Amino acid sequence: MGLTKQYLRYTASALFGVIASQKGNIVYVTLRGEKGRYVAVPACEHVFIWDTRKGEKVLILQGLKQEVTSLCPSPDGLHLAVGYEDGSIRVFSLLSGEGNVTFNGHKAAVMTLQYDQLGGRLVSGSKDTDVIVWDVINESGLYRLRGHKDAVTQALFLREKNLLVTSGKDTFVKWWDLDTQHCFKTLVGHRTEVWGLAFVSQEKRLITGAADSELRVWNITYIQEATDPNEPESKKSKGSPAKAEKTSEVDEISDLDETPEERLLRCNKAGSIMREGRDRVVTLATDRTGRILACHGTDSVLEVFCVLTEDEICKKMEKKMRKAKKKAKPKSEEEEEEPEGSVEMSLQEEIQRVTSIKASAKIKSFDLILSPKGELKATLLLQNNTIESYILIPSAQVPQVVRASKITIGGHRSDVRTLAFSSDNIAVLSAAAESVKIWNRSTLQCIRTMACEYALCSLFVPGDRQVIIGAKTGKLQLYDLASGSLLETLAAHDGALWSISLSPDQRGFVTGGADKCVKFWDFELVKDENGTQKRLSMKQTRILQLDEDVLCVRYSPNQKLLAISLLDCTVKIFYTDTLKFFLSLYGHKLPVLCMDISYDGALIATGSADRNVKIWGLDFGDCHRSLFAHDDSVMTLQFVHKSHLFFTAGKDHKIKQWDADKFEHIQTLEGHHQEVWCLALSPSGDYIVSSSHDKSLRLWERTREPLILEEEREMQREAEYEESVAKEEQPVVAGETQGETGLAGKKTIETVKAAEQIMEAIELYREETAKLKEHQAICKAAGKEVPLPVNPILQAYGNISPSAYVLEVFKKVKSSELEESLLVLPFSYVPDLLVLFNEHVQWGSEVELLCRALLFLLRIHFGRITSNQLLVTVIENLKKTTISKVSEVRNVLGFNMAGLQFLKREVEAKDEVTFFADATDRFEEKRRKRKKKEKLVLAMV
Repeated sequence: MGLTKQYLRYTASALFGVIASQKGNIVYVTLRGEKGRYVAVPACEHVFIWDTRKGEKVLILQGLKQEVTSLCPSPDGLHLAVGYEDGSIRVFSLLSGEGNVTFNGHKAAVMTLQYDQLGGRLVSGSKDTDVIVWDVINESGLYRLRGHKDAVTQALFLREKNLLVTSGKDTFVKWWDLDTQHCFKTLVGHRTEVWGLAFVSQEKRLITGAADSELRVWNITYIQEATDPNEPESKKSKGSPAKAEKTSEVDEISDLDETPEERLLRCNKAGSIMREGRDRVVTLATDRTGRILACHGTDSVLEVFCVLTEDEICKKMEKKMRKAKKKAKPKSEEEEEEPEGSVEMSLQEEIQRVTSIKASAKIKSFDLILSPKGELKATLLLQNNTIESYILIPSAQVPQVVRASKITIGGHRSDVRTLAFSSDNIAVLSAAAESVKIWNRSTLQCIRTMACEYALCSLFVPGDRQVIIGAKTGKLQLYDLASGSLLETLAAHDGALWSISLSPDQRGFVTGGADKCVKFWDFELVKDENGTQKRLSMKQTRILQLDEDVLCVRYSPNQKLLAISLLDCTVKIFYTDTLKFFLSLYGHKLPVLCMDISYDGALIATGSADRNVKIWGLDFGDCHRSLFAHDDSVMTLQFVHKSHLFFTAGKDHKIKQWDADKFEHIQTLEGHHQEVWCLALSPSGDYIVSSSHDKSLRLWERTREPLILEEEREMQREAEYEESVAKEEQPVVAGETQGETGLAGKKTIETVKAAEQIMEAIELYREETAKLKEHQAICKAAGKEVPLPVNPILQAYGNISPSAYVLEVFKKVKSSELEESLLVLPFSYVPDLLVLFNEHVQWGSEVELLCRALLFLLRIHFGRITSNQLLVTVIENLKKTTISKVSEVRNVLGFNMAGLQFLKREVEAKDEVTFFADATDRFEEKRRKRKKKEKLVLAMV
């Protein structure tokens, strides 16, 4: 057997450089008993929790592969629901940081998540136009609501009633009755996409934000309230101002929607509030109390409004009436009453503009929290990879906005376009349009930040004490790392400085730019400004003029040759000493964007915008092989030190490793969610750092695990099959039409595997039952007991019976995947399952789980089960046993609840304290009292 070449696997080690991703929203979370201090933000596939006071990352909720698109904290503050790009939802515990619950139901990205008041249900809206309600406690889907024709942008539960409101890009706002699971009302008074919803005034008003500068306000009248004869007339008329701005055309449209079938509520347009911004609403939300309303567009201004309470409105009305009475000069009693009747509150007076918060960049999302003292905290997620927190007091005469904190150090404001490793593999340089940052590779902490011009290329000066940056303006900038200062700036090129390459003798470097020049530079020591010490400087020695723009330059390891990539799609090779032309490498259809020469100078690899990588010999300039490398432009290419292996990165979000001797693709490193701009290999070859348009820097590490190509190809095929399973058509339930409602789950590879495990367990049950019958016949014929061989699977489970093994397999199926797994299960296995269910329910084991599975099977296979004569007796037995056993379980639960309530009353009576009260609130109160006392003492002193 011939020797095989062994490769070592590279794996993802860390994600850094990203403070917050742009696709999701920012939310306040309760951590360590503190509210208003910690915020959760999406960070590519993970969720980062930042301490806004210290500017530190305190917790990372690890994701899988897909990017985070939506976040929502639970009302109790213990959990965080996270929606992903592929439509999956995970619920994380903020105490342990683990995601134990996963929901799969959507086919596209989750756009919105919302808990109900108690936190028992979760609603999700997606780009696939569906709305799904999930049972968080039972960890399963309840139902799917269909009706929107475009992406769902917002979904809100009503606190007091079992209703749901959703908005979509199809311009509609839909009201859903969750008792009957149907849409009973559609608001059609919008001309453009509805991007946000918010309830104010104790859910008696709905505010919608669309693609214009108008916030539409709708009065909600609940039918039960309207028909209440005891309700005073003044209260009914309140909140429907006559002077509100109205659009007759919109009113006509909304009136068309009024039908005599409205049994739950009426929704009429009350007027509009005009925003300062002229573009679409991006986020519209209130704080937890519903007192403060805020919104923002695609600009950097957050507009804050305050919604007056009923008491405040009454006070204002009385004040207005007094003023009106003073102005009027009554001649008779009739005239006295006139001003009283004409005084009404306008919508702008009820929803008052407080102030506008101007952020340092465009706002992506925000969250608000109003403290009991009346202090409003607003945290903003900006589009330039920054989090800002502001504080204001809305009740003040002139509210002053104060920026409390800003988190910026952990990342760049724009995309990183160049990376470099220090010679000791410890420091990593990253440079973007506004700054250069130096990172410690082991701790991933930013140790230096220096302002720069738009950087395109970089290198560490030998000795790792200085760095050189090549800018888009054509300047060379030399920085000292110890002081973090700019030592020197030279105007090197007239156009963009695209490439820089250190000479192998480490005495100088070469640069190439858009001015069709290649310039050679030497390091030299010059006296500093004081004239006392010497510092490093750069001196130009030679110029090579070319016919086209230079895109990339590289020295050969022996410094004899210089490779130059030009805009005419060729690579020219020159002798370094005489600058005479040696070779021309042509064959690419588009310009060569990157290239590298192997350590022995034998090979040169070129990556082009035509998506191909070509491997050439440097002796004769012959093309050894052309490889179709990426699905988009190849942006960067680099050889591993002392090998013929090289890495490429492209705009298709992937990094790939290749063997230049065998012309084979070794492995693909997937993780980035946007175009990969550049990568840097450490001199030892153990680490790779890559940067992407998703603002993230990723560290990849070489492991000791050998990589076998055949196994890698097999894993790729399996992954492709799993993807194809998820894209297949969903199984249809017999007799069910594609109406407004449907099953919450969807077919995934996990549900298919769960169904296969159930099938295997039933097959084993059948085999063991047949063996047992055969064994009994043998024993009867022999007249003595013959030992029965034990199945090794049953033995591994502790010599359990085959029917108990089926139950064990059932218990292992995730609650959220149970229905979909049973839907995939062929009917031939159902009769055996029903018999087993009957057996286990009689014993009283897992009654709740088995009843749930039984009812679902009866629903989807009703016709075939009822027409099967053999199953009639089984169904009759199940009917009797399930009713009795379920009532037993209910009795036990009721007894336990009564017992717990009795114990609670006993403890409360004994200790004279309220059991289960929020300890943190009491602690805060005590602390406030203590501070008050301290202030009084200080004042007296």
